[in-house]
Amino acid sequence: MSETTTTTNARTRERLESDQQEQEQTDTCPECGGSLVNDTEHGETVCGDCGLVVEEDEIDHGPEWRAFDSSEKDQKSRVGAPTTNMMHDKGLSTNIGWQNKDAYGRSLSAQQRQKMQRLRTWNERFRTRDSKERNLKQALGEIDRMASALGLPQSVRETASVIYRRALGEDLLPGRSIEGVATAALYASARMAGSPRSLDEMARVSRVEKMELTRTYRYIVRELNLEVKPADPEHYLPRFVSDLNLSDETERRARTLVENARKDGLLSGKSPVGLAAAAVYAAALLTNEKVTQSEVSEVANISEVTIRNRYKELLEAEDLSA
Repeated sequence: MSETTTTTNARTRERLESDQQEQEQTDTCPECGGSLVNDTEHGETVCGDCGLVVEEDEIDHGPEWRAFDSSEKDQKSRVGAPTTNMMHDKGLSTNIGWQNKDAYGRSLSAQQRQKMQRLRTWNERFRTRDSKERNLKQALGEIDRMASALGLPQSVRETASVIYRRALGEDLLPGRSIEGVATAALYASARMAGSPRSLDEMARVSRVEKMELTRTYRYIVRELNLEVKPADPEHYLPRFVSDLNLSDETERRARTLVENARKDGLLSGKSPVGLAAAAVYAAALLTNEKVTQSEVSEVANISEVTIRNRYKELLEAEDLSA
């Protein structure tokens, strides 16, 4: 090793040691050795122990505007929406607005409107580069449509989008329809989130038959190793009670009926939707609220015969526990 190289390495080490010492000095108070705190509101760096102002008139790297409510903040913000799995490009692409106006709010001429329409068309074509992205775009649109019809929250839609992306990435779609896999992903996501929907409800808003949905769901869960627990009747109770405009007391009694039936082993092998509907009907009778079997049947999308059979079993379990 030459003498020049040795000298250069020594200088580099000295500079690094000097920078490290300066960094340690700037992180501690020069008076008491306490830790320093950045006060962004006043643009100062102060000691958290003795209150000494070490630096002042610092540069504020935040926005130069102020907002007093969420709408004003969104209007003034210069960043886009957060990324989301519910869009095929995760929301990173740009969109051309549908308003035929310029930046000053003035209407465009006929020639400019025609040009903007052509740009929108080509922009839409460029957003999907290949068949895989077109597949994903169609499926995510189906998931969003069905979730809106079923009243499922945003978190369920995000999880369903992730499940479909995994199925597409692991090449599980050949031989199955896009709508079927999308419906199965949404059904699994709803059960995993604790807000399940019955197969009949899913088939009603989907474009596939119930039998195809069942087969596809089992295939997706098996191939992706999804941890989907058996549906609990208690997960259906809040929705049924809300749709029937019943009281909180009725929901509490329904939960008690389901819990007593679980202790007696009556839940095994029975539909959780039917048990939840029967528990709501039986609880309404016990709390003297007016509700008919046909109303409960319509909300739960099951037959009245199932409600009659199940609610008698629930009342018998209630009598035995008492």
